Amino acid sequence: MLYDLPAPAKLNLFLHVVGRRDDGYHLLQTVFRLISLADRIDVDLRRDGKIVRETDMLGVPHDEDLVVRAARALQTHTGTKLGAQIKVKKNIPAGGGLGGGSSDAATVLLALNRLWETRLSRVALMQLGLGLGADVPVFISGQNAFAQGIGEQLTPVKLPERSYVVVQPAQSVPTAAVFGASDLTRDTDPVKMTDFSGVKLFAEFCGETDQQSSSLQDFGRNDLQPVVMKRYPVVRQALDWLTQAGLNARMTGSGACLFVGFPGVQQAAAVHQKLLAKTRTDFSSAALAGVLNPIQSISVCEGLSEHPMRHWIES
Repeated sequence: MLYDLPAPAKLNLFLHVVGRRDDGYHLLQTVFRLISLADRIDVDLRRDGKIVRETDMLGVPHDEDLVVRAARALQTHTGTKLGAQIKVKKNIPAGGGLGGGSSDAATVLLALNRLWETRLSRVALMQLGLGLGADVPVFISGQNAFAQGIGEQLTPVKLPERSYVVVQPAQSVPTAAVFGASDLTRDTDPVKMTDFSGVKLFAEFCGETDQQSSSLQDFGRNDLQPVVMKRYPVVRQALDWLTQAGLNARMTGSGACLFVGFPGVQQAAAVHQKLLAKTRTDFSSAALAGVLNPIQSISVCEGLSEHPMRHWIES
């Protein structure tokens, strides 16, 4: 049995939609940052060939769950007769743009590749993961990355140590609806890796005031954010609330989660405590009046330099 395996979340530090393929898939540019917020997964060997998800997932039928589909994809690809019992402890919000389902699938692929001794290479496992979702390969690659194409063309990037306050609004956002919106900008000019550095990417999230950082604070954006803010009022209310608190937050992925970055965990933890106090001040009386609190949760996460299971594959 492989017990308590991590499936870390990701942030999109920026997300540009630069085009659309004939098959309808959008062409993207983004930087993926792995963070310490993680689901936990147990995987046990079955010799009857069955793939069984122990955990009930609200709104996710057993056979449609990415962890089940990932295990079956590896079975089919390798021809193994072995099966698996899979248990998932969810910590990453669903519909939050944090890649929880994709990360769960990647962790299951990494785990079963070892447990079943199928010995696929990293590249082969990434290709298999791509068939499950565009975000799966980055978790199998195990590194922070500049991504292009539909998100599968990955170039590793070294990012400075940072911690984040991640805010989950009390509203989820379906990815397909956002990408299908008629007013989504799909013609952002492509950038090159030489257009940014680690300092540039973090300048607008870190509250840094030196001249270099200030001149770089407007780098990039999330092209999906205006679409979400227009259609999902609770997410917009959460963003406005963070702005009123003096924080320059950005949405990750297709939403709904918002994040702000800080140079260290102490700064992030201090802001976290202030925001928790602010929710009590701002929304306790509002709740009595029947006004919805737009904040579901607020957490502190550290940026990871690599996936904790990256070295489960040597090449």
